Amino acid sequence: MKLGIVGVTGLVGRVMIDVLETKNFPLEELYLSASEKSVGKEFSFKEKKYKVISLHHLLLKKPNIVLFSAGSDISKEWAPKFEKIGSIVIDNSSAWRMDPRKKLIVPEVNASFLDKRDKIIANPNCSTIQLVMVLFPLHIEYKIQRVVISTYQSVTGTGKKALDQLNQEKEKNTNINKVYPYSIYQNVLPHCDAFTENGYTMEEMKLIKETRKIMNDQNIAITATAVRVPVIGGHSESVNITFEKKPSIDRIYEILSKTRGIIVQDKPEKNIYPMPLYAHGKDEVFVGRIRKDFSFQNSVNLWIVSDNLRKGAATNTIQIAEYLINKKYI
Repeated sequence: MKLGIVGVTGLVGRVMIDVLETKNFPLEELYLSASEKSVGKEFSFKEKKYKVISLHHLLLKKPNIVLFSAGSDISKEWAPKFEKIGSIVIDNSSAWRMDPRKKLIVPEVNASFLDKRDKIIANPNCSTIQLVMVLFPLHIEYKIQRVVISTYQSVTGTGKKALDQLNQEKEKNTNINKVYPYSIYQNVLPHCDAFTENGYTMEEMKLIKETRKIMNDQNIAITATAVRVPVIGGHSESVNITFEKKPSIDRIYEILSKTRGIIVQDKPEKNIYPMPLYAHGKDEVFVGRIRKDFSFQNSVNLWIVSDNLRKGAATNTIQIAEYLINKKYI
C-alpha cells in the first residue's frame, strides 16, 4: 500500500500525519508532497524521517491512494493525472464536491455509495461534515423538512495565514499580513469565504448544496449564516431543525447516543455542553443543548461542535481510505 499526501505543509496536511500516527493504517510506503518551494523539507512519521517531494516525483511513484489538501486549482490539474495512472484520489478541496459524476462522502452517512469505479472522491466542507453527522440519523427517523444553521467557525478553517493573523493581532504586532478584511482578534466576522450574487457566502452555499447531496435529498429546505470567530479548537453550529413527524427529545438522545462518531454532551444543569476547547484534537462530533423549539411545530434546537481539521478534514479523508481498503476496492 503506497500512500501519498499532497499539501503536507498546510494545516490539514500536517493533521493527516497526526491522524495516521494514531491509526493501524496498512501503510507500506508514504510519500509527502507540496509546492516546489517546500521540496526537501522533512517530516517525522512513526520515528522515521520523510522528505517532501514534488508532485511530478509523486506521480512517478504511482501511489495507490493520494490524499489531496492543496486547494481546488491543484486538485483540478493533478487529480485527473493520478486517476489516469490508476491512483485513487480523495480530495479535500471544493474542486469536485458538486460534480455530479463524483461522490461526496462522509463514511458514517453514505460510504455505501462508493464502488470500485470511483477514482476521484470528494471530501465535504468541514462545517458540512459535522452537520450531516447529526442530521442524517434524525432524517431517517423523522424526515427533515427544514434546517436553519448559524456557524461559529475557527480561524484554522481559513488556514495557517489566518492563524498567524489572529496570533499577531493578539500580540499587538503592527506589521500584519491580513487574510481577513478586519481584525479577527476580539471580533466576530459574519463573512466566511467570498460573497456570491445572492448575498450568501460560498461557505453558506456549501452547507446548503453539500448537505442535500450527501443526504441524497434535494427537497430539504436549508438556510445558513456562516460566522468566523477567534477560536482555534474547532467549528460550532447552532442548528434549528423542523421535521415532518413529531420528534421526541428522549428518542433524539437515544438515536444520537447510539450513532457511531457522535458523542452527546448535554447536561446544562451541570454546565456540560459541547465546546471547541474540548473538541480540539478529537475525531468525534459533539452535540448538546438538545431541546424543543416551542415557537414552531415539530422543531428542535441543538448545538454541534467538532475539530474542523480532524473530522472536518483529515480524519474523514483517512476514514474514506480505510473504507476503500476494507472493501478491497484497492
